[in-house]
Amino acid sequence: MKLIPLLLILTTLLTACGEPEEAARQAKFYAFGTEIDVSLYGVDAETAEKTVSDLEDSFDTINETWHAWKPSTLTRINKAIANGEPVEIKPQVAAVIEEAATYAKESHNLFNPAAGKLFELWGYHRDDWFESRPPPAQDKIDAWLKADPTMEDIHIKDNILTSDNPMVKLGFGGFAKGTAVDAAIDALKKQGVNNAIINIGGDLRAIGKHGNRPWVIGIRHPRKEGAMIASVAVSGDESVFTSGDYERYFTYEGKRYPHILDPRTGYPARENISATVINQQAARADAAATALIVAGKDWPEIAASMGIKEVMIIRADGQVEMSPSITKKIHFTDKSIKPILREIGSTTTP
Repeated sequence: MKLIPLLLILTTLLTACGEPEEAARQAKFYAFGTEIDVSLYGVDAETAEKTVSDLEDSFDTINETWHAWKPSTLTRINKAIANGEPVEIKPQVAAVIEEAATYAKESHNLFNPAAGKLFELWGYHRDDWFESRPPPAQDKIDAWLKADPTMEDIHIKDNILTSDNPMVKLGFGGFAKGTAVDAAIDALKKQGVNNAIINIGGDLRAIGKHGNRPWVIGIRHPRKEGAMIASVAVSGDESVFTSGDYERYFTYEGKRYPHILDPRTGYPARENISATVINQQAARADAAATALIVAGKDWPEIAASMGIKEVMIIRADGQVEMSPSITKKIHFTDKSIKPILREIGSTTTP
């Protein structure tokens, strides 16, 4: 899918004391079903134009490679797996799949990119995923659970991919945005841009600072439409990714069915409704945010296994849980919120 033309907007940003700062250059375009915002600080117009052109190409390539149900490299791979055939892939494609397999293993397969058929059963591999429909028949879910497809069923040697489990269907919905953001930041650095932010539907990676200030990002409230529950300040090189049951869901007979599925049960995860992760690498943060939703009360253990230290969880009852290291970066809009602190790696529940 070709991205819409980029529009560069020059905005003058003010400091708290009212004095003008150096202008930041911003671009907006559309990919992955959401708006992407790019802010570049301290660059001239020529550099900005070249940079956003590279970003357009990067997002375009990633979208065309990993689309789950429209013709793409991913659908070609999945067709070969379903037919029990080997398929040749490019080295860069193999690298992404192997990276996803690493995160899957670290998450104890709570992040499971091999679960595409399960998401397909639930109707999330189509453009009208939001329409009301009954949940899948239990026998179909049971058949998927029995086959137990994981990334361990994927084998890559000399850029030839094979699988011995025909129930494997790759899907990178919980990983593609992070991969795209990491690629975008690499493109920025190659252009000599050291202060920027790439925001894809509220998930982002920031490098450097916004002048003398950190980048400040809002975290969406999972139950109040259009409201923010908190803000987070990041600088240097950090990614902030949030997964929530409000992002994609459908309702049937008054019950809500979110798109974050627990591969252990075949049904939507219910215990946690939002997970925010801060990590340098966007792809890891993206995968971890999904896994920590699925993990429920055991999220500190999974976070430790995935090398994640900064986490904020919102439970289904509204209780906020946090790792101690993220507390200095999070500022709640509602001062009455009293988060419970849980050490990463702890198995003790509050």
